[in-house]
Amino acid sequence: MKSIQIDAVVIGGGAAGMSAACELKSRGFSVVVLDRDEEMGGILMQCIHNGFGLIEFNEELSGPEFAQRVHSKASSLDIPMLTGTTVLDLKVEGDSRVVHCVSSVQGVIEIRARAVVLAMGCRERNRGNIRIPGTRPAGIFTAGLAQRLVNIDGYIPGKDVVIIGSGDIGLIMARRLSWVGCKVHAVVEILPYPSGLTRNIVQCLNDFNIPLYLSHQTTNIFGADRVEGIEVTPIENGAVDYDKSFKIDCDTLLLSVGLIPENELSKKAGIEINPATNGPWVDSSLMTNIPGVFACGNVLHVHDLVDFVVEESRRAGGFAADWLSGVRPQKELKIKTGANVRYVNPSRVNPSRDNKLYLRSLVVKNDAVLEVKVDNRVVRSIKKQHVQPSEMLSLNLGPKELESAGIDASVEISIL
Repeated sequence: MKSIQIDAVVIGGGAAGMSAACELKSRGFSVVVLDRDEEMGGILMQCIHNGFGLIEFNEELSGPEFAQRVHSKASSLDIPMLTGTTVLDLKVEGDSRVVHCVSSVQGVIEIRARAVVLAMGCRERNRGNIRIPGTRPAGIFTAGLAQRLVNIDGYIPGKDVVIIGSGDIGLIMARRLSWVGCKVHAVVEILPYPSGLTRNIVQCLNDFNIPLYLSHQTTNIFGADRVEGIEVTPIENGAVDYDKSFKIDCDTLLLSVGLIPENELSKKAGIEINPATNGPWVDSSLMTNIPGVFACGNVLHVHDLVDFVVEESRRAGGFAADWLSGVRPQKELKIKTGANVRYVNPSRVNPSRDNKLYLRSLVVKNDAVLEVKVDNRVVRSIKKQHVQPSEMLSLNLGPKELESAGIDASVEISIL
């Protein structure tokens, strides 16, 4: 078994992992990046559409172009990146965080590091997660799998398509399949509002005259060897109205019903998981309950823009570098989710420095107010023209708002 001694190891070679590694290396620490795919870049490599990089690079890029920018920086810093390498476990032994991994080229590897950054990304929910009744024919794909088939492998999954769920990947695939000659009959969404970004609703559905059925549930799937159609039923006053059910004929069904942070390794290592995000609980320095183990990107919580992933991951890399330099957690204040807030990440703030927070709304609301209270005293109010669950919000809190907080004070964030 090969053994490596190093300052830090980053698990995951997407935009998050490479960005965290770049920050660590630029601070003078040795770091290695591990990824189970055969090339770095993560999910970005199959996202050939544009819309990436507007915040990070101030220009519009495709997914592979964005990944190349980040990879080029990592390569320029001579960061070792091991592809085709699967991590088996993560353990703490004394002052070391021990990672065991395996690759077809190097065999079993043991890496002993003083810090670990988790950046494994997320996976798609499938039919089993949402429990759609009906038969089990061929022709049912997650939207991400269909995206890979079309963009990487060059296969078209079908001709007559219905998409269940209005997540961003499904919306983008509605446009992509229309471009290659498929007929996308409808997008069916169980919620009363879309789950994807507004720009994707406009560019991917409205521009192609693809109908979006809000407050509609898929209640049956028909077909023996291949999908032949689905039954769609409206939801009225919180109840499914089967009297108004209708059938849509199709030979292909794409599921775009949400993403789940990839935390099997985290759970196995004993990391505590936040049920609101399905990602680790982290403090103000993005450190988990295991000292020296940090989390960032979609493994922490599902982002809507990769630009935010990179920004958060740079901070995680910086905090890991601080840890390696001997900086340890100080006094922190716990964050409470107030009215209409689903979650806030991180779940704690440090009152002695600036804190970048990400949060999601539980409601669709115009002319909203993002309100921050410390010990029931309003310290900040921010007007928002529009909020909705599919679009992540960010907030900066620093000593100006937090310096007067008592040792047992709590911070409450609400959307009014």
